[in-house]
Amino acid sequence: MREAYHVELENLATKLADMSIQVADAMERATTAMLDSDLELAEQVISDDTLVDDARADCEEQAYALLALQAPVATDLRVVLAAIHAAESLERMGDLALHVAKAARRRHPDPVLPQDVRKYFSDMGAIAVRLARRTEQVIRTRDVEAARSMEEDDDQVDDIHRHLFSVIMAKDWEHGVPTAVDITLLGRFYERYADHAVSVARRMVFVVTGRMPGYSSAESDAV
Repeated sequence: MREAYHVELENLATKLADMSIQVADAMERATTAMLDSDLELAEQVISDDTLVDDARADCEEQAYALLALQAPVATDLRVVLAAIHAAESLERMGDLALHVAKAARRRHPDPVLPQDVRKYFSDMGAIAVRLARRTEQVIRTRDVEAARSMEEDDDQVDDIHRHLFSVIMAKDWEHGVPTAVDITLLGRFYERYADHAVSVARRMVFVVTGRMPGYSSAESDAV
């Protein structure tokens, strides 16, 4: 009986790791769609978002069943609680990739970004995807040091996000208000995505150590 219970716990972790792959792929495709004005790829991200939603529902259903039927304690309880919170963060990461893809679709066939900011978003996209893929590994291995090291990549996204404000507020900005609004929103999407990835990693630190590291802004309700 207990062996089957621990198999269920491992299965729950596997589902979370698989969700990490889903949202990494979603952001990778959404970024490419945005940079290349690829409508077909944007539509794929948009249609696949329901798969991420379904995966979250599946994780939560299993987690609540374990709480109700097994009454886990200590580390096992931390695994279940972390899974509930992580599934929420991962779903929000999928939603943020969805927002990027919708921006690509909305502006198609025109490019979303002017040439002088494309590099910033290419870099943020690469870092965001790397964070999501590292999240998958952290979930599978529960490597505390790997989880903590993700903060450095998150800081890079924050730095680029802050720099974008100076770009769009500069006196020589020539692309108008609507483009500045797009850039502001898109930068926020990537910044939030990275925050949520770090939030999931912090949940894994909690599972291992029993202590929750300081909360990031990703713990708020806003997406």
